[in-house]
Amino acid sequence: MINLTQAKPASYAEIRKLKTIASYQFSSTIADCLFPPNEKFFIQYSMATNKIRNILDHNLRLFLVLRAQDYLFSLTEISGQIIKKCSDKPKFRFVVLNDISQFIKEGRNVFCKFVLEADESIRAGDEVLVVNEDDELLAIGRARVSGEEVKHYKRGIAVIVKREVKDE
Repeated sequence: MINLTQAKPASYAEIRKLKTIASYQFSSTIADCLFPPNEKFFIQYSMATNKIRNILDHNLRLFLVLRAQDYLFSLTEISGQIIKKCSDKPKFRFVVLNDISQFIKEGRNVFCKFVLEADESIRAGDEVLVVNEDDELLAIGRARVSGEEVKHYKRGIAVIVKREVKDE
């Protein structure tokens, strides 16, 4: 659970650092969308290491998580929606059949045989968006196979779903 009392407003230098990480992980265009000018963000630090862990938006909702093991971002529904809005399909996405949308929204993993389209630049281990044919965000997950490999596989898990998108 996020302790909001530990959140501090992000400084200009911290935003620049986070934007640099987002540029490396996604692209400079996506970094500009995630961290627009004059937008207020809050930061929570690890109590053990005093390094940035969570980035909260201006409403103090979890926006991004900075992973300790590789210093890259884990996405949330909020940041996933922004990336989807700022990029064209299939960039950063695994596109699945509309028929399985409800299963994915319930947090089930994505199997290769249900993937219709994928961004060829996705590598195994990347954070990805899972969308249906209508480009509706269903979940955020970690790719188990690359965007190129998923086209050739008919069995196995393509994406491990970490955060499902809740219906409003």
